[in-house]
This record gives sequence, structure tokens and C-alpha cells, in this order.
Amino acid sequence: MTQDTVRPDGTLPPPAPTGGWSLVLPLKPLGLAKSRLARFAGPHRADLALSFALDTVTAALACPGVSRVLVVTGDALAGERLAALGAVVVADEPGGGLNAALTHGAAYARRTRPDAPLAALSADLPALRPAELARVLAAVPTGGPGGRAFLADSPGLGTTLLACAPGARLAPAFGEGSRARHAAGGAHEITLPDVPSVRRDVDTGEDFVQALALGVGPYTAAAAAALV
Repeated sequence: MTQDTVRPDGTLPPPAPTGGWSLVLPLKPLGLAKSRLARFAGPHRADLALSFALDTVTAALACPGVSRVLVVTGDALAGERLAALGAVVVADEPGGGLNAALTHGAAYARRTRPDAPLAALSADLPALRPAELARVLAAVPTGGPGGRAFLADSPGLGTTLLACAPGARLAPAFGEGSRARHAAGGAHEITLPDVPSVRRDVDTGEDFVQALALGVGPYTAAAAAALV
């Protein structure tokens, strides 16, 4: 529990509205994505990275309360495939890195729908379930310092989702150890049980095995079959 998990009177801030969410997902050029999977996936690494994003976006678009998914990427193939699913593709600004891409996508989302709640979501959640994502978004508080909240990843060190109420700054601090940074920055930690598909991002072969055990989407299932 962080210092911002409860108010001084011991009560939680009220939950955010569950409708109208804009989700921002970052995706590296496929040739550079998921480098830690190279030993596990070999020449199929880029295909896996794309399949993770396709399944994540498909599930996110099917989530109750999500009105749009924006993918920040400079990869033409990924952009074309994700746009065909219904995602809004925002051209990445080269050289900025993960948090710069999310800030860029969040700014675009705010300009186009300033009154919508906003969340950054990892693009490597191949087991994502729409109902579990809906539960997480419904737990985002509207009050508290900055109106921000986050969900830790499965190991408990990183972050898979960072959300903010309308009018609040997203202020992403993703990367190694991001759970501690987001908490230190005043974001409320969402501690819901039973939302493993929203926590299970994939960076390593072991992560991938755990995602497969949860049950992955069709694009990742097809890509996994090519590894055999």
C-alpha cells in the first residue's frame, strides 16, 4: 500500500467513470521489439511482438467502457495491421523512447478528446481479457493527488497500466522498477485480485510460457505454433 492508497479519513477515492476511455499503447519498430525474446523465439521474435500487440488491441477494443485504442508506433506494417483492427495509429516521434512515445500519444488523445479518461497500457499482454481490463479501469479513482492510478505487472516490479482522470497529467515513468516510481510520483496503486491477464506482460521466454498458461489470443496462438 502506498501513502496515496487511502484518503486521510481512511476512505478510497470514488472510482472513475467506466465509459469513454482512451487507451494509449506504445509499440517499437518490430525489428527492435522484444529483444529479450531473441534466444527463445529466434527469427520469429518480430512476429511474436506483432501478435502480442494484435491480441492486446483486439481485447482492449472489446473492453466495456473503452471507446478507442491509440497505438503509438513508427512501424508501417504494425500500423497497417493494427489500424485494420480499429486502432487509431499515431506516428511515433523518433528517438524519444517509451515514455516519450506515451507522452506523445497522451497529448494526441487529450487534444482530440479532452474530457475522456486516459490510460497507458502495455502492448505485450497477449492473454488480455476484456472483462478483467474493465475491472481495472473501473477501479481508477477520480480523486487523490493528480487523479492517477497504476497496476503492477505480475512480478510486482513494473507497470502494465497507468491511468488518469480527465484533466490530469499521465506522467508515465515506465521501464525497470516503474512500480516504485509511479507510487513515489503520487499515483494510487490498484490492488485488485484476479486480474492476471492485465498483469502478465511478456518480455522473456518464461513470461511467454506463463501467458500461454493463461490462454492467449488467436494471433499469439498462431505465432506460438510456428515456434514448434
